[in-house]
Amino acid sequence: MSLAETASQEVSGSTQPVLSVRNLTTSFKVENRWRPVVKDISFDVAPGETVAIVGESGSGKSVTSLSIMRLLPKNSSRVEGSVRLTGRELLTLPDEQMRQVRGNEISMIFQEPMTSLNPIFPIGKQIAEALTVHKDISKSEARAEVVRLLEKVRIPNAKDRYDEFPHQFSGGMRQRVMIAMALASKPKLLIADEPTTALDVTIQGQILDLIKTLQDEEGMSVLFITHDMGVVAEVADRTIVMFRGEAVETGPTGEIFLRGRHPYTRALLSAVPRLGSMADRKLPLRFPSISIETGEQVELQEVTDTVARNKLPIVDVRNLTTRFDIHSGLFGRKTGAVHAVEKVSFQLFEGETLALVGESGCGKSTTGRSVTRLITPTSGDVTIDGYNVLQLDKTSLRSMRRSIQMVFQDPFASLNPRMSIGSAVMEPYLEHRLGTKGQARDKAADLLEKVGLSADMMGRFPHEFSGGQRQRIAIARALMLDPKVIVADEAVSALDVSIKAQVCNLLLDLQQSLKLAYLFISHDMAVVERVSHRVAVMYLGEIVEIGPRAAVFENPQHSYTRKLMAAVPIPDPSRRGIKRNTAVDEIRSPIRPPGYVPPPRQYREVSAGHLVQVS
Repeated sequence: MSLAETASQEVSGSTQPVLSVRNLTTSFKVENRWRPVVKDISFDVAPGETVAIVGESGSGKSVTSLSIMRLLPKNSSRVEGSVRLTGRELLTLPDEQMRQVRGNEISMIFQEPMTSLNPIFPIGKQIAEALTVHKDISKSEARAEVVRLLEKVRIPNAKDRYDEFPHQFSGGMRQRVMIAMALASKPKLLIADEPTTALDVTIQGQILDLIKTLQDEEGMSVLFITHDMGVVAEVADRTIVMFRGEAVETGPTGEIFLRGRHPYTRALLSAVPRLGSMADRKLPLRFPSISIETGEQVELQEVTDTVARNKLPIVDVRNLTTRFDIHSGLFGRKTGAVHAVEKVSFQLFEGETLALVGESGCGKSTTGRSVTRLITPTSGDVTIDGYNVLQLDKTSLRSMRRSIQMVFQDPFASLNPRMSIGSAVMEPYLEHRLGTKGQARDKAADLLEKVGLSADMMGRFPHEFSGGQRQRIAIARALMLDPKVIVADEAVSALDVSIKAQVCNLLLDLQQSLKLAYLFISHDMAVVERVSHRVAVMYLGEIVEIGPRAAVFENPQHSYTRKLMAAVPIPDPSRRGIKRNTAVDEIRSPIRPPGYVPPPRQYREVSAGHLVQVS
């Protein structure tokens, strides 16, 4: 039986589907030839049902949603097949009628709300516009309805926030604004394209709860597009797995998770880190490797202990404090300060991974940049490989940076698009005058091989590589100076699930062979549990809990640690419908008035090396 026939049979009873897609094929014109990127996709979405389209970057899932909405450029794209909304064909609908369908009968929310919100207009007016375009209502009626919608999506003080601008909202609150805008005309179908990918884990949990609640209240259908199998398990009734533009498997979500047949489905599921899977393990563990072509699993390789505990720490941080002054008014007087990092202390040993975890704005990235002195700290002591970092002049600072290197979240932003990747990897070696150009080329070729690329790629440019490959290039470049410490700042956060697993395995392999120490900065608790020896949880610039990974994950003591762990999506379809009921609070502001003195902090030792801040 074909997937199209299966899709049509899976719509319950004789109820007409809200959305019926048949033989959808979308092609783009490349060098005067039509290249199909979505190939013969068929599925239905029933009333009140959530269908997830899951796959990695390049699988065609977002192009599928844009094809349904007819948002692709006409001159360079071609959409064939049939897309019916409650029986009405959309692909042949005149443009003016299709404009009435968008935002009225079908609404869409995107991954990054700031690309959809106009920064120069208050959010209330932007939502009101979505109402007045489709309905004949007065300004006062529109304002009242917008306030009601903002309250519906659980935005505190909705009436007061009507006239605020997008930049005055956090990422999670901006996504709530987008959902309010999408719901303004009570659509029959909501298309959610990666709506939680860019959000912190607690905010992601709140948005997933919100979509479930609103679906119950409004009875709308949802087409949910994501690469996160944990999210799929929590929201989807049925799942379509896409790979290289094709639907390779479709069925009830429980069936997909328990008895996934296609090798790619099994590969996606195996790459999802499951919180709690490291119970009774003291050391990090590599992610399982499954062949996308055959579905065969490569056995997990145990990671041996490389931590040199009887030596002096390679990184020793004491009372690190970093603040940013705020100046305002006509004369630019200091009116406050952002207390980004407040008296943070930790040690890092050779061969060890210490993870700094917390939500955006907690100070973890500023801590990493302060330790490497990419940002100048306000006070404290930092010692790296014998260097007193805060006392170094320019020459000594340059030498110190051979010992510690950073790998950032977005490798494309840190690679020069006009420089070949061979030149980019060789650059630090040549800048530090560590050898000849020939020696640099040989070392760069060796490192590219070590990170899973080939030396003959050195002449290519960054745009010719995938996101995962670019991250491997960034890691190779960081290794050119033979550092002892690598600060990985959200280095795997933006990667697809299987690529994330590959890069994490690479980092573990390099740690084994080179005895590297990692300061692993992340908000992904499930990944942190897999790769770390010790964990430090940060909130509002302070470490609130620190200890061995097993101690922190199996016996979390601080309320914020427990909140982070409770918000992690779990790839278990039996949790479908469960709501976390997390409090809808934006993270508190770290801005303090001039002269503010933080209260002294006390820590209680729960077990050996496991410390928790006493409130």
